[in-house]
Amino acid sequence: MTSPTGTPRVRFWDRLLNPSRVFGVAVDAVQDELVPAWRRAYEGELAWPVLVALLLAVVLQAMLPGRVVRPLRWLFPVVALVLVVLIVARHGTRIHKVSPWVRATTLLLLAALSGLNIAAGARLVIDLLRSRGIHDAPDLLLTGGAIWLTNVIIFGLWYWMFDRGGPVARATGSTAYPAFLFPQMTCDPQQNLAKPNWRPEFFDYLYTSFTNATAFSPTDTMPMLQWAKLTMMLQSAVALLLAILVIARAVNVLK
Repeated sequence: MTSPTGTPRVRFWDRLLNPSRVFGVAVDAVQDELVPAWRRAYEGELAWPVLVALLLAVVLQAMLPGRVVRPLRWLFPVVALVLVVLIVARHGTRIHKVSPWVRATTLLLLAALSGLNIAAGARLVIDLLRSRGIHDAPDLLLTGGAIWLTNVIIFGLWYWMFDRGGPVARATGSTAYPAFLFPQMTCDPQQNLAKPNWRPEFFDYLYTSFTNATAFSPTDTMPMLQWAKLTMMLQSAVALLLAILVIARAVNVLK
């Protein structure tokens, strides 16, 4: 049984015969008041947002013309689908199980996805600089947009995988210092501006990646650690270069 405030009730006999239980409940209640939800252990994040993002990246890569993704057009979908299977097989619906080899394999697959998308972007940029490749403005914009959006998803996955040690470490509450300061972390609990049990999830990192790629700078989420600042700086530089070249070439084709 719980009280109206959510604190477990302690029966009379429990208070009489087991005073340590009373003390434990009191400690839990104080912790809930003093320690924010994003610092406490919980059951783990839902896996489906990550799986949907990976499948969307596969669709975006399938849209790219053969000239941009040659000669290994099949490699990106295969790597992404292997990552999907790995997450489902290991974690199921919630990501909460500690496994160093799963994390290492996930990071290796994510690095492969990053390299493949960078290679596609590099081929597109080289064609643009040499005035070769795609000559149709709508196709050029769609190709550049697909690479750009895939880049957003991949950087969102990097942020999600490394902030406070990754999703499993965040679920266990083992790491205190965040790499990203979300607005909800600075809200006063008494003002009720954020949900009482708010915690950063994959969509929050994806949103951070999207705004960084569109504004070319942090917006509402601030990087706190050096690796986060360097990664966001790299993403902004790549997004800016890709946007400038693609838009400039498309406008020139239209003229």
